[in-house]
Amino acid sequence: MALSRGLRCCQRIFSWIPVVIISSVVLWSYYAYVFELCFFTISNTLEKVAYLLVFHVCFVMFCWTYWKAIFTPPAPPSKKFHMSYTDKERYEMEERPDAQKQILVDIAKRLPIFTRAASGAIRFCDRCQVLKPDRCHHCSVCETCVLKMDHHCPWVNNCVGFSNYKYFLLFLWYSILYCVFIASTVFQYFLKFWMGELPNGPAKFHVLFLLFVAVMFFVSLMFLFGYHCWLVARNRSTLEAFSAPVFQGGPDKNGFNVGLRRNLQQVFGEDRRLWFIPVFTSQGDGHYFPMRSLNYSESHNPLLANEEKWDDEEDSEEEEEEEEEREQRWQEERRGGGRSDEEGTDGPDDPSVTIEIDS
Repeated sequence: MALSRGLRCCQRIFSWIPVVIISSVVLWSYYAYVFELCFFTISNTLEKVAYLLVFHVCFVMFCWTYWKAIFTPPAPPSKKFHMSYTDKERYEMEERPDAQKQILVDIAKRLPIFTRAASGAIRFCDRCQVLKPDRCHHCSVCETCVLKMDHHCPWVNNCVGFSNYKYFLLFLWYSILYCVFIASTVFQYFLKFWMGELPNGPAKFHVLFLLFVAVMFFVSLMFLFGYHCWLVARNRSTLEAFSAPVFQGGPDKNGFNVGLRRNLQQVFGEDRRLWFIPVFTSQGDGHYFPMRSLNYSESHNPLLANEEKWDDEEDSEEEEEEEEEREQRWQEERRGGGRSDEEGTDGPDDPSVTIEIDS
């Protein structure tokens, strides 16, 4: 027991190594750019001030998004998806697999669950004792089920999912801008040092490596960012790109694709002014996602998992009573309207009476 705890502690410590590496590179780039390049190399005051202003904007946005991607905890499923004590006891006491599957089906009828396992069964996590919502997966590193899990990223030491996917995308975007700005402004001084137009000194080493590191990270980040832009445009996660979600009608890689505009709004929200700011604006709560054909899913899904069943049982009963009252009032108004029409007729010459007699 103590050995396993020690291993877990070591694993948690070593998992921070990629974050420490990235942070160290960024801090070094700050020193090299601000001090070695701007303060000690650039002589033009206007150029120096312009470079420092733009650099610090990029630097702050990069650090802000990186911080949010790291320290935003992955969102677990709501308690409504956890098995109750009675259901859990009934499920564990049952030895027949078919009966266990039926128990899960009965529980899932109250939840907005549309996707299935590859075998067609309800997706259930034995470790968390939870019925998995659509697009939810268990992360073995975080040891929890994560809503709309995309992947576990070692460079942020966190699981990228519903709660921080926007932050992760913005982190990639501002990382690219950071690298592009550094490379484009350092390039001319790189050539001057290389051609011997500037005197040798500590700044030469920093400027040369600044350009090399910026270009190297830019190339790798562009591939990763382009891939995630493709995923967002088609409303897929990394896991869904490798294994299509399974619905009642079978696997469908475009099951959650509802169009480019709505796909972007699911991640970034409706207010475009907040798209590039690392604040949470994603739509929904991570448990239910619009599908390409909701009618298709409802007509082929025996769970009948829709948003109405997501409410509590008491709320559902109140809605049913209100619906019955509205229906009764509508019927009374209809009868009252029918009597007034009949009282307002003028006898056999009325055209409505004539049509009624002919029919």
